[in-house]
Amino acid sequence: MRIANPIYDSVFKYLLEDNQLAKLIISTILGEEIIELDCRPQEQIAVHSLTVYRLDFAATIKNAAGEYRKVLIEIQKAKFETDIMRFRRYLGTQYADVNNVRIEQGNKQALPLVTIYFLGHPLNYITAPVIRVGREYYDLTTNESIAEREPFIESLTHDSYIIQIPRLRQDHRSEVEELLQVFNQDKIPGVNKHILEIQEDEVAERYRPIIRRLHRAIAERPVIDAMDVEDEVLEELQKLERKADQERIEKERALADKELALIEKEQALAEKDRERIEKEFVLAEKERILAQQQRECVEKEQALAEQQRLLALLKNAGIDPNQ
Repeated sequence: MRIANPIYDSVFKYLLEDNQLAKLIISTILGEEIIELDCRPQEQIAVHSLTVYRLDFAATIKNAAGEYRKVLIEIQKAKFETDIMRFRRYLGTQYADVNNVRIEQGNKQALPLVTIYFLGHPLNYITAPVIRVGREYYDLTTNESIAEREPFIESLTHDSYIIQIPRLRQDHRSEVEELLQVFNQDKIPGVNKHILEIQEDEVAERYRPIIRRLHRAIAERPVIDAMDVEDEVLEELQKLERKADQERIEKERALADKELALIEKEQALAEKDRERIEKEFVLAEKERILAQQQRECVEKEQALAEQQRLLALLKNAGIDPNQ
């Protein structure tokens, strides 16, 4: 069966518009039953004169234990240097959003956040296809785990799930890996990245509604057109990033050249100083030798004068100095 590639924002949006499938996907990733899910409308934004749906999925969920949280999902097909700061800005916006609250017994209670990141590129060091970053409470004095949950802490910290799409495996070791096979880019049958080929009978029965909806997405002209636009936007962004990288490299090279020229100039000055010092040393040595020669000459003259004085004294005394 051929399905639309859900790594595209437009396809994933189409998939999550089915509330039951959205609950199924989030329940499987979080590993808990979601009994309520309230999605926020998708927003449309413009990027470099092209209009594309930017997946900005946020939903309020309620699990079987009656706990409410806000789930944020981001899909990033390609790696850009600005990703981290964009994710942080979006996360900061969600923490600051006064609407991310629930009214409980007349009091506003901030909704705890959960983030899910679908990455179309691998992380640098971790090879696990699905990573859960979970919080634990500890008594710092005894290092004992604290089971209770505190609204103050829950409102200011959050759990996170990171899915490395390039590291998804063909063999599925868990429920979540079974679900995520619909994102496996190894299933692209040809050059058309919009399509994945998947065998329905190889998918667990509970996840088959997902691939059936993705199969229907192929016939949705707006979805297909949006995928084309996403490709154009991604290509444009990659060109801009390559241009920015090239400009940065050229600036760094120019700066390095200036620094090298400065070092060479300082080395030349140092060489001149060394030569000057050597010349001064040679001159000083010549002056020392000349002074030594002059001193020896004076000493000889003094010795000669003393000899002549003694001869004069002997002569005046009538003594023959030759006797």
